[in-house]
Amino acid sequence: MSERGCVITGWGTALPPTVVTNADLETLLDTSDEWIVERSGVRTRRAATGPFVRPAPALHPPSGVGTTATLAIEAGRQALDVARTAADEISVVVLCTTTPDQLMPATSSAVAGALGIGGGAVDVNAACAGFTYGLITAAGMLSTGARKVLLIGAETMTRTLNWNDRTNAFLFGDGAGAVVLEAVNGVGSLLAWDAGVDGSLVDLLYVDHGDGMVMRGREVFRRAVRATVDSINSALAQAKVGAEEISLFVPHQANQRIMEAIAERVGIPNERIATVVESTGNTSSASIPLALADSIARGRLGAGDLVVFAGFGAGMTWASAVWRWGGPV
Repeated sequence: MSERGCVITGWGTALPPTVVTNADLETLLDTSDEWIVERSGVRTRRAATGPFVRPAPALHPPSGVGTTATLAIEAGRQALDVARTAADEISVVVLCTTTPDQLMPATSSAVAGALGIGGGAVDVNAACAGFTYGLITAAGMLSTGARKVLLIGAETMTRTLNWNDRTNAFLFGDGAGAVVLEAVNGVGSLLAWDAGVDGSLVDLLYVDHGDGMVMRGREVFRRAVRATVDSINSALAQAKVGAEEISLFVPHQANQRIMEAIAERVGIPNERIATVVESTGNTSSASIPLALADSIARGRLGAGDLVVFAGFGAGMTWASAVWRWGGPV
């Protein structure tokens, strides 16, 4: 088989309409806007569930409210439209999520059905590293025969929260982002990748069935920075690219301090970080495509620009990818 790569040809996003401010959280938690912003950079987040969301009417619920699937469908439909791609052109839907709507079937099945896609559909759960894992997975599918892949990161993280836990309830939000990836002859956009897991660290961040999130924040910060820096450096070395050549760094939007710590250690200036954490919070698998779409809308990417995607999360998982926007130049 001749060499096949892939490029991104479409993108889309979806956010639930309810905006939760730090002032709102002050009514529930012993916290303050100043404290939250200093530690995370988050000022607002979107919520599909929780104490600040009014129950949807029984009939005609608004678009994008309530479930991982509805958010994924909306983002996926936008991405298909931008890519000018029909549903029957999609070989596989890859839905990255750690908050599926049911234990089974996979939420990607409902998404594919709603969009009229008859190809394959699979969920990928690598927590907050999910979208980067999905990007690598989709590229592998396209290299071996798939025509186009709809890759989505979608989360309703508010369903996992203990809203009385001041250590993490302020960090998370809900949303979805999607991209269409298309096979091309030759190298394509993915130049190199790195992925890993340290399963001995599962107790740093987890959600048991029926319980709220448990997160040991300081240790997660320390481990995440170290693992992600090593992963990015590995991917850069494989691609034979220096950090100074990176035009845009699109990290998982865990919090602003972690993103800046990683960038500093890799050698990427802060002004090259794609960030939406101030307005969305940590949306797990959705955070990278949300930040990517925001950067595209702001005109921050041009043909040939080098991009680094990097995610890290519970597991403890991590993954990085070096991407040339628009493919080879």
